[in-house]
Amino acid sequence: MNTTKNRWLIALSAIAIHLSIGGAYAYSVYTTPVSEQMGWTPTQVTIAFTIMMALAGSSAALFGKFVEKSGPRKSAMVSAVLFGVGQAGAGVAIAVDSLILFLLTYGLASGLGLGIGYISPVSTLVKWFPDRRGLATGLAVLGFGTGALITAPLAASLMSTVGIANTFYILGLTYFVFITLGASYIAPPPEGWMPAGMKKDMASGKKVFKKDLQQLTSKEAVKTRRFWLLWIMMLINTTAGIMMISVASPMAQEVVGLSAAAAATMVGIMGIFNGGGRIGWAAASDYIGRPNVFLIFFIIQTVAFFTLPITTNAIIFQILILLVVSCYGGGFSNLPAFIGDLFGTKQLGSIHGYLLTTWSLGGVFGPMLVSQIRERTDGYTAVFYVFLGLITLSLIVSILMKLDIKRIEKAYERKEETDAVNY
Repeated sequence: MNTTKNRWLIALSAIAIHLSIGGAYAYSVYTTPVSEQMGWTPTQVTIAFTIMMALAGSSAALFGKFVEKSGPRKSAMVSAVLFGVGQAGAGVAIAVDSLILFLLTYGLASGLGLGIGYISPVSTLVKWFPDRRGLATGLAVLGFGTGALITAPLAASLMSTVGIANTFYILGLTYFVFITLGASYIAPPPEGWMPAGMKKDMASGKKVFKKDLQQLTSKEAVKTRRFWLLWIMMLINTTAGIMMISVASPMAQEVVGLSAAAAATMVGIMGIFNGGGRIGWAAASDYIGRPNVFLIFFIIQTVAFFTLPITTNAIIFQILILLVVSCYGGGFSNLPAFIGDLFGTKQLGSIHGYLLTTWSLGGVFGPMLVSQIRERTDGYTAVFYVFLGLITLSLIVSILMKLDIKRIEKAYERKEETDAVNY
C-alpha cells in the first residue's frame, strides 16, 4: 500500500502538521487582549506560554518511543486531539473566566500536543527522502516556523471581529482538521525503500550516497560520545538563538541607537531569516554534509559575537543578528537529518525527542542569561562576551564531532579490508 504514496505529498502532510502546531509561536498576540479582557496580569497570561514551551521539548523526549512504536499516523492524531483541545479549551477558559483552566488547556494540553506533533512526521520524512534528508526535514521545520507568521495576523483579525473565546474555538478546530488531514496520509515507506532516481544513480555509479554511520536504538545512541557532542551543540545554538530573539529589539535600540520602528522592522526580518535558515541550511547540508554545516554555524556566530560588542554600525549590527537567527533555525532543520546520518533511522523519532530537550532548556537559559547579565552589568556588552565563550566551546565540540565521525568511518574501513582479506 505504501508504494502507491507520493513522497512529496508525504512532505506536504508533514508541513500541514508543523504549520498547525507552529501557530503556538504567535502567542504574543493574545497576551494584551486576554490580560485586558480578563483582568489577569501579563505575567499570569505568559505562564501558559512558558508551560507550553517547557513541555514541547520534554514531551518530545517523553513520548519519542511512543511515536516510534505507534507510527506517525497514530501519534499525529494524538497531537491533533491534544493540540486542538488545548487551543479550543483556552476559549472555554476565557468564557468561564478560569486562569487555571487556561493554564491547563493552552499550557499543558497544547504543550503535550506540540511536542508529539513536532517529532511525529520527522522520522518518516527521513525514510522517504534518503537522497534529500536535509531538504525534506527543512521543509517540515520551515512549516513550523511559518505557522506563527500565518496565525498572528489571522488571530488578531478574528479577536477584533468574533472575540477572544471564539478565536480560540475557530483556531483549535482548524488546527485539529489540518493535523488530522496530514495524519491521514502520512505513513512510512516499505523497509529498504529508495526512490527510482537514487537506485539508478547508485547502480550506474553516477553518485555515491554515504551510508548511515550506524543503526542504533535510542538506548544505544545515548551511550555514544557523539550523542552528547550533538546535544551540547544543539543546546548552545538554541540558547544563543532564543536569547537573540527574546531581546533583539531593545538590544538594537540601546547598542546602536535604532529607532523603535526600525527595530520592529528588524524583528520582522528576523522571522524571514529564521524560516529561510531552516530551509536554506538544510538544503545545503545535503551537498556539504551536516557536520560541516554545524561547523559553519559556530564559525559565523563566533565572528558575530566577537564583532557585536565593538561595532557601532547599525547595518552591520543587524546583519550579524540576522545571521545568528538563521543559524538558530538551521540547527533545528538539520537536526533530524544529522540524527539519521549518525544513528540511522531505526528509532530516529525517539532519539530526536531526547535531543529536543535542548529546545526546552535553551528556551529557559537564553532569556534568563541575557536578563540576568543585562540587569547586573547595565548593558549588553557582557552578554556578547558570555555567548562568545559558549559559541567558541560549541566550535570546539563541532570539531570533535567531525574527528569522532572520521574515527568511526576509518574503523569500519579497516574492518571491511580485514573481512575482504579473510574472505
